[in-house]
Amino acid sequence: MNYKTLLKTGLLTSTLMASLPTLAETTLGISLQLPLKHHLGQNLVDFKKEVEEKSHGDIKIKIYPSAQLFKDSEVHQAVSSGAIEMGVMSLSQLAGTIPAVDVFYVPFMFPSQDKVEAATRPDSQVRKLLDEAILKTGTRPLWWQAYGGVALLSKKKPIELPEDMKGMKVRVFGKTLGEFVNAVGGAPTSLSGSEQFLAYQRGTVDAGMTGVSAVGPRKLYQVMDYLTLTNHADIEFLTVINEKVWESLSADNQKILSDAARKVEVELRDKIKKIESDAIVDAEKHMKVIHLTDDDIIAWRKATTSVKESFLDNSGPLGFKVIQAAENL
Repeated sequence: MNYKTLLKTGLLTSTLMASLPTLAETTLGISLQLPLKHHLGQNLVDFKKEVEEKSHGDIKIKIYPSAQLFKDSEVHQAVSSGAIEMGVMSLSQLAGTIPAVDVFYVPFMFPSQDKVEAATRPDSQVRKLLDEAILKTGTRPLWWQAYGGVALLSKKKPIELPEDMKGMKVRVFGKTLGEFVNAVGGAPTSLSGSEQFLAYQRGTVDAGMTGVSAVGPRKLYQVMDYLTLTNHADIEFLTVINEKVWESLSADNQKILSDAARKVEVELRDKIKKIESDAIVDAEKHMKVIHLTDDDIIAWRKATTSVKESFLDNSGPLGFKVIQAAENL
């Protein structure tokens, strides 16, 4: 092949390359406060696999677990400002902006898993009202993540009845949960999930509220002796994406993310009962697990009736609509 032929071939190759569309890879970072082995972490791993497979690698998902980048209380600001594209956060972290999200922490508003499932379905009025409000903050809810019921942790003495919490400093993660503690004579202290272990270890607080599923992954059994299954509230997390980032994506990529989000949401919601039961069995190996009687639950309900009124006072018209929707389920 002579020089002219090589030149012609090279020019032809360059022309062909220039005519091909450039495939820009999109990388979306997700901040997670929990360890990757926690069920929310595994839920993100499933999402990552689904998105990268369906997009044929055009969308890459990068997960930052264990609060490497942001604590739970910082995630919403980080995502809404564009400091990171996506983040996992507890729903309660939005209570300062949208007080109505704390409906899941109104004591015994969702006393069964069936009612929780009904409230958190994408087509439920409760979910629609809250998702619409969240979208106005510059972040779009992609999917909700089942975390499980709230339980009480204590160290020096077990908690069985409301009066057992009198005078205790109690870790909480939301205003309405703080009202719950106030109602039974305790002193609430707001701490993020990643701060729990040290707070319990150092005695900063005497007791704490957490999800049963967090006891194992966070090794809370090493610093607390008792776990009381009150199940007085439901913990919901959600993965949000910066709205401007979302709008910058093609319709095809938006669909890939939406479809993957819905798939992993349903899978996790189906698994949560077993996750919680397994977590309780595991906790019983390390600490005393207290199961309340029906009479105990009645006592807790009676002691915390004021919390619903406080919620309605604090959450305005949206809170009233959400409570109505919840009670109509």
